[in-house]
Amino acid sequence: MLVGLVGAPNSGKSTFFRAATLSSAEVANYPFTTIKPNHAVGYLTTECPCRRLGVKCEPQNSGCESGIRMVPVKLLDVAGLVPDAHKGKGMGNQFLNDLTQASGLIHVLDSSGRTNSEGKPDTWDPAKTVEMLEFEIDEWLGGIVEKSYQKCEKTAQAARVPVERLMAQQLSGLGIGESDINAAMKEHKPDEHGFATSLRRASKPIIIAANKADLPDAQDRFGALKGPDTIPCSAESELALREAERHGLISYLPGSGSFDIRGEPSEKQKDALEFIKKNMLERYGSTGVQACLNRLVFEKLGMIVVYPVANINKLSDNKGRVLPDAHMVPRGTTLKDLAARVHTTMADSFIGGLDTGKKKIGADYVLRDGDVVEILFRG
Repeated sequence: MLVGLVGAPNSGKSTFFRAATLSSAEVANYPFTTIKPNHAVGYLTTECPCRRLGVKCEPQNSGCESGIRMVPVKLLDVAGLVPDAHKGKGMGNQFLNDLTQASGLIHVLDSSGRTNSEGKPDTWDPAKTVEMLEFEIDEWLGGIVEKSYQKCEKTAQAARVPVERLMAQQLSGLGIGESDINAAMKEHKPDEHGFATSLRRASKPIIIAANKADLPDAQDRFGALKGPDTIPCSAESELALREAERHGLISYLPGSGSFDIRGEPSEKQKDALEFIKKNMLERYGSTGVQACLNRLVFEKLGMIVVYPVANINKLSDNKGRVLPDAHMVPRGTTLKDLAARVHTTMADSFIGGLDTGKKKIGADYVLRDGDVVEILFRG
């Protein structure tokens, strides 16, 4: 799972990246600060089963804070996108090529309207930047799809195989599968102009992080951006809270709508924390950074988190560690699918499973979010 951070220069992408991962990424008030893509690990948040099962967990591949499981996800911060990027303008070619393996995208947008679609100071309608970014991705993708379709159409007719199957093989390097192509074909034919847009929506869904939402200008403009895929956000506020928590000044869980002061912040730090509390936490319920990650992965990409254990009675692995591993899988994954993900040999000798009620479950059992299961196998 790879989440790509996209946006115009100067939108706050690198700050969002640092806030989500606490990794170092250069941040400056000029276009193309990010030249080479930055890679790091962020965390999704979901309720840990330890809370409802009344046990103390011992996470190995993730973390748990106050009953909230922190599940790792890879983030990619790429160079800023400008108009005509699909023609190679700015860092366009690199930007678009870097995105090929991203499962979904978070568009970090300067919702204050203080910078235009090229990242330059201006009085600007942020909605125009949304249109620009999606247009550039669609044009880039459309060029690739057109060549793929022309190559596959004749071969598909001659071999009497579905053209979408051949196209999926051609486009697999872009992280596009046959199901994505089928979904797009329900709206447009592959040789129609709108096909690339439908394919992008199916294969690389976008959440808009309406960044800088704590500024007065953003509050005036946010109404025009509202939608189910738009989340008010302040990456700078989240970074400040994460750093304050790391230095022991506050107690704060990413995505939370509050924090507790536990250290001795200076008057300047107190003022900054009060500003964040008033303009983000009380107004919107959070800084928005964690909400963007969670909504993209859990809602748009349809992922769930499950917990395989070796001993359902003790909820532990073979070393006695309770609820050690959190596995992120697509919604619709069966128990046998999970066995194959955990270990290929386990799938070969698979015979069934048990849930927390000690009830037997079969190969076709469809996993639910938060399930804790023991996989049974021969040997």
